[in-house]
Amino acid sequence: MNVQVVVIGGGPSGLMAAIAAAENGAKTLLIDKGDKLGKKLAISGGGRCNVTNRLPQDEVIKHIPGNGRFLYSAFSVFNNYDIIEFFEGLGVALKEEDHGRMFPVSNSAKTVVNALLNRLDELHVTIRTNSPVEAIQYGDNHHTVILKSKEKIQTNAVVLAVGGKAVPHTGSTGDGYAWAKNAGHTITDLYPTEVPLTSNEPFIKQKTLQGISLRDSDVSVLNEKGKSIISHKMDMIFTHFGISGPAVLRCSQFVVKELRKGHKSVTIKIDAIPDYFEDKLLEEYIQLIEQNPKKSFKNLVKGVVPERYLDFLLERSEIRLEEKAANISREKIRNFISDLKGFTFTVNGSLPMDKAFVTGGGVSTKEIVPNTMQSKIMHGLYFCGEILDIHGYTGGYNITSAMVTGRIAGMNAAWEALA
Repeated sequence: MNVQVVVIGGGPSGLMAAIAAAENGAKTLLIDKGDKLGKKLAISGGGRCNVTNRLPQDEVIKHIPGNGRFLYSAFSVFNNYDIIEFFEGLGVALKEEDHGRMFPVSNSAKTVVNALLNRLDELHVTIRTNSPVEAIQYGDNHHTVILKSKEKIQTNAVVLAVGGKAVPHTGSTGDGYAWAKNAGHTITDLYPTEVPLTSNEPFIKQKTLQGISLRDSDVSVLNEKGKSIISHKMDMIFTHFGISGPAVLRCSQFVVKELRKGHKSVTIKIDAIPDYFEDKLLEEYIQLIEQNPKKSFKNLVKGVVPERYLDFLLERSEIRLEEKAANISREKIRNFISDLKGFTFTVNGSLPMDKAFVTGGGVSTKEIVPNTMQSKIMHGLYFCGEILDIHGYTGGYNITSAMVTGRIAGMNAAWEALA
């Protein structure tokens, strides 16, 4: 079989690449080893599909801490606003939610996936599902994609859109790294990002706080000197193995990087009430005590954080739950406030790669032309999506990176193939 562009991988970047290649006139084949295209899209955003983020371009790139700056050239060709326009052009109405996240008005990822599949159909892109690729033979004039079924497909250009190693049940099992290596590419160390963290602290082991959520808390990762490396103010949750939730996922890659430097554990600090100042709180609580000396201290401060977390912090400051407010020393109240504003504990690892939302590491961006996604090492080879060493926070940033790089890879693969 002869085609001009072969796109391997039917996730967000592969679907965009195949559409872009076909729109630019190339005879395009899209291959996926799974039985369905768009599996990762279908489960993204809790099944509602967070297609992109409408924050200004600089903000979007800031939310892609793993080599996001590499995307500046690509964004000058096709950016997050173009993604919104692209979907609206396909008849998918979008709406904006918190932090700039864009969702289909239908609240269903299927709307997004179906719109992309219909577009592939209109463009007569050949689709082969249940077709795992065994190898790619690179040639001087063209490349040969060999399927597990031993079928050989000759093509002028190959777009690798096979994802990383995170969320493997959608088909991302790291197949593409070997094909990139064979072409001469460097694969940087792979590690989980956007991943829940584990802890050996007694309160975690004893499940004391399991299931407690803290809303809009400030979660920080501290270095050896106790200085904050990164801070995120979002929700978090204590689990049976450690901590999770949006704030923790965003901090996780910084923890993983510290642990990979050889540190046995990393300190996390939680400010459960970031909008209050410590001194102000102390004044307020002392006033409350003077006005209600016979009430228990717990009743005076109730409601500031979830009750089980409150009990836990009171106990840590040796304040008995029924103890009358007037009997409590200022030092204990100070300790309690200091914990409310900065409870610290250690984490010692993360869940494994298959439980991560995003892969850190991948094909080195130093070996990719930033405005075409073309390999600097091999003609007719393009990369897009999570196989690249680019990773962002959850919230529409990884999908934006995948769609932007996919669009550009497909477009340029078509131009090279037709030239």
